[in-house]
Amino acid sequence: MTRVFSGVKPTGHLTLGNYLGAMRRWAEVDQRGADALFCVVDLHALTVDHDPARVRRLSRQAATLLLAAGLDPERCTVFVQSHVDEHARLSYLLECVATDGEMRRMIQYREKAAREQARGGSVRLSLLTYPVLMAADILAYGTDEVPVGDDQTQHVELARDLAVRFNHRYGHTFTVPKATPPAVAARVMNLQDPASKMGKSDDSGPGIVYLLDEPEVTRKKVMRAVTDSGQDVVYDREARPGVANLLEILAACEGGDPAELAGSYQSYGALKKDAAEAVVEVLRPVRERHRELCADPGYVEGVLRAGARRAREMARPTVDAAYRAIGLLEPAADPVPDPVPNAAR
Repeated sequence: MTRVFSGVKPTGHLTLGNYLGAMRRWAEVDQRGADALFCVVDLHALTVDHDPARVRRLSRQAATLLLAAGLDPERCTVFVQSHVDEHARLSYLLECVATDGEMRRMIQYREKAAREQARGGSVRLSLLTYPVLMAADILAYGTDEVPVGDDQTQHVELARDLAVRFNHRYGHTFTVPKATPPAVAARVMNLQDPASKMGKSDDSGPGIVYLLDEPEVTRKKVMRAVTDSGQDVVYDREARPGVANLLEILAACEGGDPAELAGSYQSYGALKKDAAEAVVEVLRPVRERHRELCADPGYVEGVLRAGARRAREMARPTVDAAYRAIGLLEPAADPVPDPVPNAAR
């Protein structure tokens, strides 16, 4: 069976973009047709200045929302990255295979480093190397497919390059993965700035629909979405990015093709109204299930504990094989203790 791996980073509250671009597909497609692992990648949240208590809180919230979105622990493995040591173990080995030039060419590093420097802050080394940790997340499990949005495909390409390079130098150890982006709403854009992704780390609240927003808040955000000059509703991502974003959101919520939906509307107002109601309805079951899960925190903890145990069992053989292949000495086995004599019992 094809093995799938993907994850969410607890750097902010999960958004409509996370749901339509990834989480819903994980629940409806990936966990049903593959051996699937879904991870809260909390180690990645440490690459920038952060509040430890907030990271813990958002990690729990993200895990709960993954389950609320429909991930079934009987069908897939849901866990927290830091609960499985193999991620960090493998990351260092891959740093010994990756190059400085590869890291500095990563688009997200350049963008985030520039923002940090503009604020007068220092750039953490982990921000430069975290794509290697992401590659370790993927390669540790023999992953075949990584369902990601188009802004993350560069990271999957790095994982592919490192797997091929490691296999060539040290013997076949890793499966070479591929990215599998969704067909529609692969990248939901900010409602106030349709040139920018609807990112959970962004603080511009009016342009972001969070999964836990109340229905009336969601409606207001969509109804106030930026549109474009002109009156007719046309699907054109370049010339009409605001309208195109609304059409893609509506298409993702209800099904259909954005270009075909455009022909059904005579005004921006009607499109916004339908898009707002569609978003409210698509998120309603997620919010309701989240409320139920929050009332039973022991269930979520049990799922994460069992998920980490399964993930460990899957990752350890591959990571141990990588340690042997790259030239590290295997640890000596602990001696088996002599049986305790009857007289001493």
